[in-house]
Amino acid sequence: MSYVDEVLAKVKEKNAGEPEFLQTVDEVLNSLRPVIEANEEKYKKQALLERLCEPERQIKFRVPWVDDNGQVQVNTGYRVQFNSAIGPYKGGLRFAPNVYIGIIKFLGFEQIFKNSLTGLPIGGGKGGSDFDPNGKSDAEIMRFCQSFMTELYRHIGPETDVPAGDMGVGAREIGYMFGQYKRITDRFDGGVLTGKGLTYGGALGRAEATGYGIVWYAEEMLKYNGDSLEGKRVAISGFGNVAWGTAKKLTDLGAKCVTISGPDGYIIDEDGVNTEEKWQCMLDLRNSGQNIVAPYAERFPNAKFIAGKKPWEYADADLYIPCATQNEIRIEDAKAIVASGTKYVCEGSNMPTTNEALEYLQSNGVIVGPAKAANAGGVATSCIEMGQNAGKTVFSAEQVLDQLHSIMVNIHKACADASMKYYGEYDLVKGANIAGFEKVADAMMAQGVV
Repeated sequence: MSYVDEVLAKVKEKNAGEPEFLQTVDEVLNSLRPVIEANEEKYKKQALLERLCEPERQIKFRVPWVDDNGQVQVNTGYRVQFNSAIGPYKGGLRFAPNVYIGIIKFLGFEQIFKNSLTGLPIGGGKGGSDFDPNGKSDAEIMRFCQSFMTELYRHIGPETDVPAGDMGVGAREIGYMFGQYKRITDRFDGGVLTGKGLTYGGALGRAEATGYGIVWYAEEMLKYNGDSLEGKRVAISGFGNVAWGTAKKLTDLGAKCVTISGPDGYIIDEDGVNTEEKWQCMLDLRNSGQNIVAPYAERFPNAKFIAGKKPWEYADADLYIPCATQNEIRIEDAKAIVASGTKYVCEGSNMPTTNEALEYLQSNGVIVGPAKAANAGGVATSCIEMGQNAGKTVFSAEQVLDQLHSIMVNIHKACADASMKYYGEYDLVKGANIAGFEKVADAMMAQGVV
């Protein structure tokens, strides 16, 4: 049995109740086989893969808070500090009712490679809670965030672990948590959280960064294959911050975003989600707390709402960009995408494609830009925000976005070069895993058994 197979068997046995975590470990380790085989004796002696797949620290805690009716509620909080070989733990906080340790571990494991790909000195971590912010009042969200930070504060710091936002955690939640951290510690550690408001250390361009980065990565994919975004019709999912930034940058580069989606269904807008009014509508829907997109079609009569369906059935797209949640593209969706005749999928959300669907897409000639590469723009800009805070300075939006654009171009090149080196073909999924892994593995080996 090969070293990769030995480790996969151990991980599956030890984490049997965590399918999302097992999914990402399986996908990553299998793509690393040629790298591992070339260094198997060295890596196996140091148990490198076992250490890579085991978080350095897992924190689980209760989060009691009082709702507006005076009733005490209790949620569970998590922070998984996965790997600090190349820098302090860095990764977002997710507030959603389906959050449990397996989802946090999958996100944290992906974050190791994503952060490595940026070329910036940040390690991998992730956190969150099974708290659902939808339908909660501002006062309830504030009380929850303060309780959450009352425990989390002791585990984080600018040189230790720097959380940010993720699904269900935006500028409002970051603000409440930062205020509580500052109150407890009596310190203004601007670099302890990223995604902050502009008045207290946030970075210009951070709100757009993830979506912009995805589109810049997609642009590089198409360029590499002799194509361009100009005139392309793009189907995206989601309607939150990632989808919003994606729709804006697609418009800037001459493409047309023709779908958005939510848990209730999806919107087809043949005119394009391409005006300030439509982008503001996305923000209004996100801030409504209802988590639905149907009202978009009421506001823009030329748009059509398809209830209970996903945009992957839309057959007239040249490019598909999932921007919602994990495993939103399943095998039936992959078959629909292939049947549409498109050549490109660029993953915007974390692990949006099941392994079965990913294999089907790639085996049928679809070029896939993996999330850990395409989605890295958000964390890269968070690291720029950390640098801004550390230097007690302020970068212009142009400075931030110019740095981000260069980072995304370099990430694509690293993925393409790694896949050509080890596989002799343009496979961005394998290339992203390899390019992210090599840097982390070198650092882990250099630092000894820790």
